[in-house]
Order: sequence, then structure tokens, then C-alpha cells
Amino acid sequence: MSIQNPSEGHTAKFDVARENGLNMISINHSSGRSFGGLSHGLTLIEVLVSVSVVAALIAVLVPALSHSRRTAHETACLSKLRQLGVAIAAYAIDHDGFIPYGPKAPPPSATNFYPQTGNVTSLLSLESGAPVGLGLLLHGYLGVIREVLFCPGADQDQDTQAALADVGVSQVEGSYYYRHASVSTLSGPAKRPRVKLDALGTNRRGGAIRCLALDTQLIAPPKMAVFNLRTRTHHQQRLVNALFTDGHASTHLNIDRRYTVDVTVSIYNTLDAILRNFEALDSQ
Repeated sequence: MSIQNPSEGHTAKFDVARENGLNMISINHSSGRSFGGLSHGLTLIEVLVSVSVVAALIAVLVPALSHSRRTAHETACLSKLRQLGVAIAAYAIDHDGFIPYGPKAPPPSATNFYPQTGNVTSLLSLESGAPVGLGLLLHGYLGVIREVLFCPGADQDQDTQAALADVGVSQVEGSYYYRHASVSTLSGPAKRPRVKLDALGTNRRGGAIRCLALDTQLIAPPKMAVFNLRTRTHHQQRLVNALFTDGHASTHLNIDRRYTVDVTVSIYNTLDAILRNFEALDSQ
């Protein structure tokens, strides 16, 4: 049945149904208004206010979430370096105190990043696939935690599983420079022999060697990609995480990009510049 509201010209239809012995009444309004003149929808002003509030909340939350994500990556990177320190120590125990070293450098080539045995290196394997530097820990010392060779704070996209699969097949880079003999020259005989974890000797400044590994911060021009030399940076170049001989890892601010190596300036002193970063951290 229907009832006409003479004051508002509003018609309400009452539908009566019987269910379980009870009369059930539903109301179907023929206009877009409810009794009392209240609107079912939002006004334009209310919508705009709601959108403004949501936008303000997003503006506050996004930077906070981004900061939290960066902090988590930095913490995870430090943890991975500490795990590498444990693996290096275990390797030294099994090899009369010697840290992972070598192998012998291959003949010089334009795409070989390991021109001399003992070079400071970010490589995990050579062009031949032979493990080098920290890559020597992959078999027997890292086990199921092989991903520790890659920092989650990398600024460039990286497929860690694909890279690890290529170790033993081709030249592969990890996230950290590794210093296993303090060699920075590009040719000639190695000046430093294989060294022990408890007797690493002194650096070129005469100070004790303490820093073993640190995040890569390398800027390379696009044209060097043909030689497999590409920009590899971490933590937006704000800092570097470093591993020391006593097994601890710590964070160091990259003020004025002091730890960033810019290959666009000179490619020939790249290894020397990287080694200078190690020597600066030796005194930290």
C-alpha cells in the first residue's frame, strides 16, 4: 500500500510480507530523500574535505615509510656483513689462518676486473667462472645464506639468484669490495703475499689493516657498459657499511661522497681510489 505525504509530495510504499507468522514491513521511498529531509549522499564540499584529509595523511606517511624502509635495508646490510665476517673467520680456521685469497689473475683483457692477483675486488667470480675474493666462501662457508653477498640497499635493480647462478660460469659482481691483499696496481707482480686474519700487516699509510669489506659506491659513465663496467651504488650514496677484522660491522656517513669512486674522472686509478677508502676506514 502507499501513503501520500501532503506537505512534501512524498510517497512511501509499504510492502507487507508474512514470514514465520510475522508481518514484515519494508519501506520503498519514491524520492531520493529520506524522512526528515536528510540526504543519502555527500556534498561536493564534504568530498573535497575528505580528499584533502587523505592527501595530507599520505604526505605525512609516505616519507616516514620510505625512511623506515631505508633504515631496514641499512640494518640488513650490516647484518649481512657480520655474517660474512663469521664466514671469513671460519675459512681462516680451516686454512691455517689465511683469509680467502686469489685465484691467480687471468691474462689482461678489456673486460677483466681482476688484472692482478690480490687486487681489491667486488667480483665473486672471474670471466672464466673461477670464484674470486668473497666468492671463495660460497662453497662450504655460506651454505643457504649465499644472499649475504648482496646488500638489500642497492640503488640499482639486481637479481641476486641469477647472479649467484652465474658464479662458476662468468664474471659476477657482489655488493661489497673485498680487500684480501691490498693490491691496487694493474700489472706486474703482486707486492703483498697471501695474509692471515690475525696478521694482516700495515697499509700504505703505515697504519694497521682493519677494514676487510665495504659497500660498493662506484659511478661509471654509460659508455663503459660495453666493458661490463656499470654504476653500482648503495644507500643512495648517503653512507657505507664496513666489515672489520674483529668481526664487527659499522656505518660511516659518505659526507661529500668521500667514499664514492667516480670512474668518469679516471678509470686508471680506480683500484687505488678504492684502496684509499679502505685505508681511511682502517683508522676509524
